[in-house]
Order: sequence, then C-alpha cells, then structure tokens
Amino acid sequence: MTVAEMFSNFLSNLVIQNRDTISLRYGELTAALNKRFRDTESKTANSLQVGSFGRNTGINGISDLDMLYIMPKSAWDGYSNGGQYKLLQHARDAIQGRYRATKVRVDRLVVCVTYDDFHVEVQPVFEQEDGSYKYPDTKGDGSWKITKPREEMEAVSKLDNEKNLNLKQLCKMARAWKNKHGLEMGGLLLDTLAFNFLAGTKEYDTKSYLYFDWLSRDFFAFLAQLEDQDYYAAPGSRQRVKVRRKFQRKARKAYKLCLAAIEAEKSKGANEKWRKVFGRVFPANKDEFVEKAEARLEPFWRNTEEFIENTYPVDIRFTLRIDCEVRQSGYRMHLLREMISNRTPLLANKKLEFWVKEITVPSPFEIKWKVLNRGEIAKRRDCVRGQIMTDTGSMRRTESTNFRGDHVVECYAIKDGVVVAKDRIHVPIQADDDKT
Repeated sequence: MTVAEMFSNFLSNLVIQNRDTISLRYGELTAALNKRFRDTESKTANSLQVGSFGRNTGINGISDLDMLYIMPKSAWDGYSNGGQYKLLQHARDAIQGRYRATKVRVDRLVVCVTYDDFHVEVQPVFEQEDGSYKYPDTKGDGSWKITKPREEMEAVSKLDNEKNLNLKQLCKMARAWKNKHGLEMGGLLLDTLAFNFLAGTKEYDTKSYLYFDWLSRDFFAFLAQLEDQDYYAAPGSRQRVKVRRKFQRKARKAYKLCLAAIEAEKSKGANEKWRKVFGRVFPANKDEFVEKAEARLEPFWRNTEEFIENTYPVDIRFTLRIDCEVRQSGYRMHLLREMISNRTPLLANKKLEFWVKEITVPSPFEIKWKVLNRGEIAKRRDCVRGQIMTDTGSMRRTESTNFRGDHVVECYAIKDGVVVAKDRIHVPIQADDDKT
C-alpha cells in the first residue's frame, strides 16, 4: 500500500457516517425554535451550524455539536436587561415542548439537547450590524458576550483553498491523533493550531496525499516546539481559544512515531506504525488482516481482545489519568509510572492497584477497563484477555504480575453513550515465573 493510498483511505475512514441524522436533528431544533419565536416551522431559516461540524473539520464519532439560533431583533427588549437565563429557559421550553422524550437542559451559555450518541448545544443569539452575534452568559448576575463564528469559518475555508484543501484534512487527522492518545483539546484549538502551521509554510501548498506522511511529521514537530501559553487567537475572529491541557509532550511522542512510520514505509509494518499515531481508524495493511485471521486459527490461544471504538463513538473532550500502586508483602509501595520513568524493573508476583487519579468529566459518567496481556507467554497460556470490563463503582482495579510481557491497562470514561476521556498505562513485567 503506497503512502497516498494509506492516507486517502485514512481520510475516507474519518468521514462522518451519521451526517444525515445530525442534519435532521439540526432541522428539528430549528423548527421548534422558529415555531416558538417566529410562528413558522422552517427547518433551515434563522439557524447556523457552527463548531467543527460547521467548519467541516469534524470526524466520524463527533458527539459535541453546536448550533446558533438567531433570535428576531424585535425580541431584544424582552431579554436585554438581565434576561439571559430567561432566554435560555424559553429556548429550552420550546425544544422540550416539541420533543418531550429528549433530554433538554439549560447550561451556563447554551441549551444542551442530548440524543443517543451525540448532543447539540443550542445557543440563542442576537445578530449585530457587523455580523457578529451577542449571546447570553448566565454566570453571576448575567452578561452578554460576542462570538464571531462566520469569520472563523470563512478564514478556515479561505486558507484551505489556498493550501490545496489540505487544512481541513489536517484538522481531521489531528482529531484522530487526539482521540487515539486521550488528549483534552477543543476542536477550535486543533483547527487554530493546524491553521497557524499551514499559514506559516508554503511546503504543502500544492501537495496531496503522497506527502501526508511528511505533513503529519512536520505538524507534530511544530506543535512540540510551541511555547506554553494559555490561549491562541482563533482564525478570522481573533477571539481567545483556551488551552485546557499542555499538548507538547504528546506531540513530541507523535513526531517520533511519525519518524518511525516513515522509516518503515517500504515494509509491511508501516500501517501498524501509523496506527500508533492515529489509532485503529488508520487502515491496516491487507497482509496484516490475513496474519490476524491465521492467528485466530492457532490451536493454542484465542484472540479475545475487544476494542472500545467497536462499541462506542470516541470523541475525547475531557482528561482522565490513571496510575498504579505496586505492592508486595514486606516491601514499600511504589507508583508504576515512577518506576517506568526511573527504569526500575517490574518483577513478577506483585500486586497492582490501578485507580483513576484525575478525571474532568462532569457527572454522571461510566468507567470501563481493559487489561491486555501481550507476548508469547500470554499466548502460550491462552491468557491474552483484552475484554472491556465495567468498573464496580470504585474507579479502581486490582491485578497482579504473573508473567513476563509488555502488558497494557486502559481506562475509559463514557458519558451519554460516548467515550469522552481515556488513558492507558504500560505494564512491562520483566521477570518470568513460567517454567513450562
């Protein structure tokens, strides 16, 4: 498989599969609000699809959608003086009255409408003379703030056209990377960073899929070299885009993974190395499918590994961090991440206590775990494991070090049917108590 074929198939895999359903929901919400505020039932008038869906930079599995509903100018006097919450409440009532089985609630800035596998944040706004929009903020005594999504969409589309349509493709690949590595980065921040990268180079002005390996490498090198800062200026609007978490360390890791993948591009293992950057959404080598099918036929072990993305959409929006205590009777407790950092060997016959160290997902949410044993001994013992398991409620999981191998433990936070945060930790057991 050539580089161009790999990345062409990769971008095809990122295409939003439920676009028609999303558009239908946008139309239903627009009709409900038009009926309440204008006594019409148009499904298209007076609303604007914004966010990554509106900028056309979102990918399959998108769960956090945004919509502006443009209020009639005649309604301004009824809300202008301290009526921020009242406006959101009226918008909520309009939607709930028409769709009673749907979960609808008022948040600080929006009305949040939750469906089975995505939610739409509806923001009622008043359009200003300069094309910006005034929206309600209910924090404290309430205030009105300004947003300029049209300027952002126009700036992204303009640069995309100047860069051979590579900007929006890069934004989508960046989202796959973010989801693979559990990185809490907002969509507008990803788009802003991709915009800044391509705006600062002419290297990819005429390039296409054949050069997307280098594009990926250079983009992650760009991210890794950025200084820490609290916010960036969004394309077009120049409004502040907050940095929720530092991303440079994971960008450096991605850059190194890209180098390894590029080095391996003439071998059949190249696809698997790119999957370490972008996840299972990156196409596997056809030969790898054959090898995996043959492995399942081996008489001495079963491939029982499950993948969370086969059950839930993955759209990382929050942070989840796990750690692990390593214990043995008569010995001092150690943290596994510290042992790995210090290159302290993890031996067999230890008790491992994994727990959720940090999580920013708002309640309620569900925690699931995956424990995968890797290596020849795991196969010989028919103990690969890898099933997705539901947490008992303590956000902890107890395991033990039984045999050598580079094992993996993953943890997922699921909210409203979507994986919104995840983390993984390697468990490199270096001793072998297997005598058979």
